Amino acid sequence: MKRYKVETISENTEKYFLIRDYDTMDIVLLPTKYLKHKIMSNRSPNTVRRSAFAICYYLEYLNEIQMEIPQVYELDFETQNEHFVNFLYWLKAGNHTQKDNIKPIHNGTCNAYLEDVFRFFLYIEAQYEQLGDLKVLSYNYHIAANAVGVKKKLRYQSFKGYLKAEDRKVRPAEHEEIITILQACTNCRDQLLLLLIAETGFRIGEILGVDYAHDIDYRNHLVGVYFREDNENDARAKNAEYRKARISDGTYEFLMYYLAEYRELLQHQRYLFVNISGKTAGQPLKVDSVYDMLTRMEKKTGIDLTPHMLRRYFANMRRKDGWRLELIQQALGHKHLDTTIRYLNIIDDELIEASQEFYAKHSALYGVEKLL
Repeated sequence: MKRYKVETISENTEKYFLIRDYDTMDIVLLPTKYLKHKIMSNRSPNTVRRSAFAICYYLEYLNEIQMEIPQVYELDFETQNEHFVNFLYWLKAGNHTQKDNIKPIHNGTCNAYLEDVFRFFLYIEAQYEQLGDLKVLSYNYHIAANAVGVKKKLRYQSFKGYLKAEDRKVRPAEHEEIITILQACTNCRDQLLLLLIAETGFRIGEILGVDYAHDIDYRNHLVGVYFREDNENDARAKNAEYRKARISDGTYEFLMYYLAEYRELLQHQRYLFVNISGKTAGQPLKVDSVYDMLTRMEKKTGIDLTPHMLRRYFANMRRKDGWRLELIQQALGHKHLDTTIRYLNIIDDELIEASQEFYAKHSALYGVEKLL
């Protein structure tokens, strides 16, 4: 049994995270104080939740190797570096979980957990200056001269032990797969949820945050993403962005059918998607419930489908229809065009075909015939 666990408590509309030591049943004060600091700094609950689990895993790792946080500061640079590299491989091996069937954890996820741990250490240093600085996070300086002898001070971080990033090959959902899942759904709420993600390209957290009274332009068939900090289901628009997407007439009619079907549950709150059965009926739908539903659909149909695959489906369908990359980027809410490009299935054959079409139109572009 693991020694440390993440727990949550709610005060009014605010959710706080804490870490409990199950050997003593005491709250581990320092990380809990740090997690409260992050909430008070207006970080999203999902971001703080990930930090909580990262720190919890690290405390479990320290427990296994019989170390305390102050001892980590006492290590020399090389040993400290090895300590955190070993933590990465400890995560990679799945030692952070008790599940029997451990799914491979991506290198990027391991690195993200370590970065959360490093942020925790930086917080410790700000609170307890007597501990000094973590050596692997200190910045070294190197003086380099360019070709004409001008010297420049280069600043770089010491820790270089992150795991090599992997290409996360998330495929887009296929059109026929979406139809099959829609037909397998047992209620119109799940069907509408999948339809809206496929037609808007919104993230799952954005869809679950939709306020049906204020975020939907019923006249123009537009669904909007609006940033809020107090959503009961912790849903937030990433990057605090605002944008709108138009849905098809067919999906709009289905939306109206859904609103009529669950009118009694919806009228007591403002979220478009709610739990429709059990003790929590009428309460805002949460991300975990969506993934549970998709897991049931996979067992029923054999099709693995995720909200992210639906976003990629949206992106690729728009590209095939001739949308400019900048439009797709804006629709997906990406800050950087490179991220959008990674969503698209641009294969070598398409590049070759595009090049052939280009040179067929511009065969005399460089006047090569005059050089022969």
